[in-house]
Amino acid sequence: MTIESPIPVIVNGAGGKMGREVIKHVSLSKDMVLIGAVDKNSNYLGKDIGELVGIGNLEIPVINDLESMLITATQEKVPGVIVDFTHPSNVYNNIRTAIAYGVRPVVGTTGGLTEEQLKDLEEFSDKASTGCLVIPNFSIGIVLLQKAAIQASKYFDDVEIVESHHNHKVDAPSGTAIQTAQMLSNSGKIYNTSSKEETETTGSSRGCLASNNVNIHSIRLPGLIAHQEVIFGSEGQVYTLRHDTSNRTCYMPGVLLAIRQVTQLKHLVYGLDKIL
Repeated sequence: MTIESPIPVIVNGAGGKMGREVIKHVSLSKDMVLIGAVDKNSNYLGKDIGELVGIGNLEIPVINDLESMLITATQEKVPGVIVDFTHPSNVYNNIRTAIAYGVRPVVGTTGGLTEEQLKDLEEFSDKASTGCLVIPNFSIGIVLLQKAAIQASKYFDDVEIVESHHNHKVDAPSGTAIQTAQMLSNSGKIYNTSSKEETETTGSSRGCLASNNVNIHSIRLPGLIAHQEVIFGSEGQVYTLRHDTSNRTCYMPGVLLAIRQVTQLKHLVYGLDKIL
């Protein structure tokens, strides 16, 4: 892809915290062109998205009509991309609609997607020969943490995951924590079998039970952004892997990479690690 034919990009959820960062970084990327900003928040509608995020007038108003924006993207010279950071309850329909129009989705809202929905989207993407990237976490640090966790799981039989996020995050557990548990379970090992039978005197006090008996605990507090610990234990020792986010710019290299890579795909790919 050359600068003469930049990638047309739509941001869905443009007024949200992640959406605003994506707007800023796409606008500064020479091989991309921002063509649309979509958001359902009535406080943002009609406002220039550049003014809204503090980078000056971009002559792109925020609208709440996703399909009209997708139609616009199909009229571009090169394949369009939609970056979706919206509500978990909407993301499945958003992805399916984008693929139907031939616009390639890069999806950061993953906590609301079920295994059945992911399978359906994978089949739909294949049938349409339209690339789609579903990324639970765009941070390079999380990819490294997950790789280290997989290595550690060969030597530890007991593990729990603690994920902490800001109190405006609506899904729990996070898509990243679910993905990490799934990656740990790929070996087929059943974890935490040495624990005695437990009784929860208060419901869900031990978190949720994910893949292969891995417990995930979710914390939601103001002041947090995104944090994850994978804690392994064995007799006489505890091994903790932790990743902390101090601001959302850490996700942007992964987002921009995903935008560039999805135009080269004809199927659905799940996870940033698959494109690094």
